Amino acid sequence: MAPAFTEEEKLSCLVEERRDEPIRKSKVTVVGSGNWGSVASKLIASNTLKLSSFHDEVRMWVFEEILPTGEKLSDVINRTNENVKYLSGVKLGKNVFADPDLEHAVQDANMLVFVTPHQFMEGICKRLVGKIKGDVEAISLIKGMEVKTEGPCMISNLITELLGINCCVLMGANIANEIAAEKFSEATVGFRENKEVAEKWVRLFRTPYFLVSAVPDVEGVELCGTLKNVVAIGAGLVDGLDMGSNTKAAIMRIGLKEMRALSKLMFPSVKDSTFFESCGVADLITTCLGGRNRKVAEAFARNGGKRSFDELEAEMLQGQKLQGVSTAKELYEVMRSKGWTDLFPLFTTVYEISIGLLPPSAIVEYKEDIPKFYSVGDSAIYH
Repeated sequence: MAPAFTEEEKLSCLVEERRDEPIRKSKVTVVGSGNWGSVASKLIASNTLKLSSFHDEVRMWVFEEILPTGEKLSDVINRTNENVKYLSGVKLGKNVFADPDLEHAVQDANMLVFVTPHQFMEGICKRLVGKIKGDVEAISLIKGMEVKTEGPCMISNLITELLGINCCVLMGANIANEIAAEKFSEATVGFRENKEVAEKWVRLFRTPYFLVSAVPDVEGVELCGTLKNVVAIGAGLVDGLDMGSNTKAAIMRIGLKEMRALSKLMFPSVKDSTFFESCGVADLITTCLGGRNRKVAEAFARNGGKRSFDELEAEMLQGQKLQGVSTAKELYEVMRSKGWTDLFPLFTTVYEISIGLLPPSAIVEYKEDIPKFYSVGDSAIYH
């Protein structure tokens, strides 16, 4: 009869067994390779090399383009370790691999980072149906929404509905080129119930120069990132008309007030505290001071509204997409269907200027009648 193991021997065997068990590592794919997608890949790749719970390699799906040299963009990225079109001069990390095949890029990945223009996301998700594993977690860095017949659909919800996976969001005061240069910045992860998953995303993105915190408010975080682009169009119009800092500050304040009120009307669960995170007031300030929406809107105003946003986007952004104008249109569709346009004069005015119904100067031409106050949640807004 074999002698019985002592408790100490049993514990020793258990420890040895666990040492022999392979650590289950997470594999990350970034779906998108524009300016912000490339920066996200750089951040993530620096951490996957350090954290034992992640595979070293980070795949980055590239929408293939032919460069003026005749080379494919993905080939150049893999040869030079730079996205020469959207983030020139910045090394992404030797563990970043550009893949022009969407289905292949997500194969075996169990952490998906979505960072593409929001208008492309429904088509991307439909291509991925049935192509990903069931235990996949997703995070969206996308600022925008889809408007359907049944109402507004946030991109995180679109991902969840079409792919059947949980989706967090990451938003913040994040001008991509500044983060690429490793200047100090912050961001906010919004999650629903699983704090452990949120903390995993925080570890994946956080660096000494990019601080990330998590809050249990997906809709609030995502709407802050979406709506601030519309306010930034207004701020850019003010700059283009040389109206000065006082006027710009007023537009930003009114914009923040409308952001909060509309968010709470659309999703009553949105928390007031979210607007004081990086995704809220900080992102609004950054975008109104230095973002692409502000920049193009300034040019639109300086041209007296005679050159369209589409024309200016193509000329000024070198393939990047302007989110504020399309979001203003989507917001207007929501507000009109709900009868809310009078409640949100800034959002409505930005939309009407963007389609040529009003001149750029209308950004500050509010009615001079006695303000009519409306209760929205626990706040009052007026027109």
